[in-house]
Amino acid sequence: MFADFLKRLTDPAPAQLPDTDARLALTALLVRVARSDHDYSAAERARIQTIITTRYGLDNAGRDALLSDAETLETEAPDTVRFTRAIKEAVPYEDRLAVVEALWQVALADGTRAQEEDALLRLVSNLLGVTDMDSAQARQRAEA
Repeated sequence: MFADFLKRLTDPAPAQLPDTDARLALTALLVRVARSDHDYSAAERARIQTIITTRYGLDNAGRDALLSDAETLETEAPDTVRFTRAIKEAVPYEDRLAVVEALWQVALADGTRAQEEDALLRLVSNLLGVTDMDSAQARQRAEA
């Protein structure tokens, strides 16, 4: 279903993603973090819904369609390293920084800081090119 999208995203020299593709890739990354501890909780899913509704100004139908597509894409996407590096090349830094904060919100949504989520967030932040300082500040904002 997403073969062409993934091919474009993982191209050796990806172009900047159109807005709809960037939304899909970034939402799939939120889903990947939520699933990383093998417990994709209702609280995490609800947090993702809130984030994408607010961030992208979606109505419920648009939100549900984007999330459904992102959940499917996440299962078909390559390993986290390739997927995240591809996003780094195709998405501006400011957007990647905002995504790191959203990723922390999702990881913390269920009230538990799982080691798997922490480890994945450290890796993802690094692969997205977000500095440790910026990631720590994003985590603090998410905790507040």
